[in-house]
Amino acid sequence: MIILGLDPGLGTTGWGVIRAEGNRLSHVANGRLKTDTAASLARRLAHLDTMLAALLVDHAPDAAAVEEVFVNANPQSTLKLGQARGVVLLSVARAGIEPGEYAARLVKKAVVGTGAAEKPQVHAMVARLLPGVKIDGADAADALAVAICHAHHLASARRIA
Repeated sequence: MIILGLDPGLGTTGWGVIRAEGNRLSHVANGRLKTDTAASLARRLAHLDTMLAALLVDHAPDAAAVEEVFVNANPQSTLKLGQARGVVLLSVARAGIEPGEYAARLVKKAVVGTGAAEKPQVHAMVARLLPGVKIDGADAADALAVAICHAHHLASARRIA
């Protein structure tokens, strides 16, 4: 199963693609989708949608997962993040995939074992769980962590069913 993990952001959306075969995970690809900060909000959101559509065609994932929005101190930043997340959910749904949605604490718990883990701990565990991976920045590492979390939850659901 190919799983796409997404860490939404208006300026930078991280993405990571993994392959899950039973309990074994392997890295396929990862990166960042960036929008032009000088462009209008509408143009940035449209560009994000176009880039996501191409990513979905290129990797043809079987499943996808998106990190949930956390509330920032700045309400404008939270609103823009929410709008970018809406575009991410729309793009995935348009591709016929029902995305999993995970809070950052749940992703950290799935990858590190504690919901209070720091970003460096999460990134180190992603590197350990996906040997040989070359991670394209913190946003891509977060997206890979979301994909790993989704793989674990899918595996658990199969064992229970």
